Parts: sequence; structure tokens; C-alpha cells
Amino acid sequence: MNTQRILAHFQESAELKMKSATLLAQPISQAIELMFNALSNGNKILSCGNGGSAGDSQHFAAELVGRFERERFPLPAIALTTDTSIITAVGNDYSFNEIFSKQVQAFGQAGDILLAISTSGNSGNVLAAVEAALEREMRVVALTGKDGGKIAQMLTDADVHINVPHSRTARIQEVHLVAIHSICDGLDVALFGEEDAN
Repeated sequence: MNTQRILAHFQESAELKMKSATLLAQPISQAIELMFNALSNGNKILSCGNGGSAGDSQHFAAELVGRFERERFPLPAIALTTDTSIITAVGNDYSFNEIFSKQVQAFGQAGDILLAISTSGNSGNVLAAVEAALEREMRVVALTGKDGGKIAQMLTDADVHINVPHSRTARIQEVHLVAIHSICDGLDVALFGEEDAN
């Protein structure tokens, strides 16, 4: 295969990451503060998304329950994408659009955070989860792309929108991963203080 095509992927990804850095640093900082306050008050973080975004939601929960880059006590985070019995039961008995919202209604409490990931901002089941979270007086951190879609219109001033300014799903997901790692690092620093970066 022509290596120029491969190099173009790296070039586009690097350029978008640098463009996104200045745009997203503030909302990422706000997300860290929101999550830190929730965790400090004994609350938890629920996360959801579809496809690659499901993988990202699980990656985030794993970093909190396990560790990111330093030893610490586990932090309460649950990915709503992993219980196949719940997902298939709700999908079969109700609809695919309710696979996350039913879990938010079951596990979410006032003061908890929903990390809602959708590259288009229009995923029906993520929209339903956001609606359920807001009804339960949870706060939402939304990771989106493109123009933010319908999720952008649902968020309140108390929520945080991290919107990647690009139309290509792969590139949006790559920036989402940097944002997730930045949040994990920011939570570690907020909870345990500065440490030299590796």
C-alpha cells in the first residue's frame, strides 16, 4: 500500500489534535472539576456510547476503577455498555434506544455524572441517557463531534460539552481518547496533587 495514504492519516490526526487543544482545554478542565466534585462528594460516574464510543466509555471506567498512571484507590465509574443481559433484555423488551436510559434510571442518583459519548451527537440511545440523567439531577459531560448534534441542544449551563470540530468519525474518536486521558490525569492531580509527567 502507498505509504502516503498512511502518512496522511497521521498528519490529519496530528493537525486536528493541535487545533482541538486550544478549543477544548477549557471544557476539559471544566469536566475535570465537575467529576472531581462529584467523586469528592461520594458520587459516581456512568458512561455510555456506541461502537468505538462504547469502547471509549469502557476505557474511561477501567482507568478510574483500576488506575491511570499512578497507584491510588479505585474511583467509582460504571460503563453502561458491558452487561449483555441488560442490554439485550432492554433492547428486546423495549427498544435499543432505551438500553442506556434504563440503566441511568436504575443506577444514577442526583449528583452523579453521565459521560455521554457520541461522535455525531445524535445517537438515539445516548440522547435518551442524557435525558434520563438530567431528569435525575445528574450532570452531563458530553463528548461529541461535528456540530454537537441534538446532544448540544439538550445540555444545560451546569453541564460540559467537549465538541471536536471535525466531520470524520475516526479523527473525532482519536481526539476523544486524548480528552479522556486528559480527564483521567486531571482527576489524579486534583485528588492527589502534581506529579512529574512521564
